[in-house]
Amino acid sequence: MLRLLSLLLLIAIWQLASHLAGSRMLPEPLAVLAAMTREAQSGALFYNLGATLARVVVSFSLAMFFGTIFGILMGRNPTINRLADPWLVILLNLPALVIIVLAYIWIGLTETAAITAVALNKLPNATATIREGARALDPGLQEMATVFAMPLRTRLRHVLLPQLAPYIAAATRSGLSLVWKIVLVVELLGRSNGVGFEIGTAFQLFDVSLLLAYALPFVAIMLGIETFVVQPFEQHVSRWRQKTA
Repeated sequence: MLRLLSLLLLIAIWQLASHLAGSRMLPEPLAVLAAMTREAQSGALFYNLGATLARVVVSFSLAMFFGTIFGILMGRNPTINRLADPWLVILLNLPALVIIVLAYIWIGLTETAAITAVALNKLPNATATIREGARALDPGLQEMATVFAMPLRTRLRHVLLPQLAPYIAAATRSGLSLVWKIVLVVELLGRSNGVGFEIGTAFQLFDVSLLLAYALPFVAIMLGIETFVVQPFEQHVSRWRQKTA
């Protein structure tokens, strides 16, 4: 109920701001809804939303997969950590725009370059987060797994992953908020479809209604993923930690 009231308040503030700023600078909600409806009826809205979501899913999955592996290796092996830490620091501090431009120059204006650029921007954050989790693993549980000669698969499922789950959840939450924003920049600079491309087109036409018609549905989708996927996962992790405390 409170969320609904908050949303209605936001719409009311938007309507008021539209009257104060003018419809050209900030269209009213109904004008944006009309633009959204036109794009949906033509099929362009769903096509571009689908293209952007596909890039988000693929790049995020790649970054989390390799970030988890690298994080565990760096967190458990001091030698690997010393060797890889300078690389990690460089990637953490390298601007996203630089990585995107270099990927397009070196690989070309292709889908591979776009996915690679986004994944590389997310990879160091995931690695750093998982590394901290690997450092905090309970040595007693590791010894137990060794004493009972647990197979690798069983050890990963029942010893390693449950302890890393809070860190994976944290990396997931921060990663999603980062990846989809970078995907829009990648599409703006070098793709011919997607929400970012359409936002760039709207900017060139100075069409704020079209810009918001693409931006708002995508934000709503990401909020839905946060509410119905990420938050339940975090709650599940919290219940596991409470049971084992």
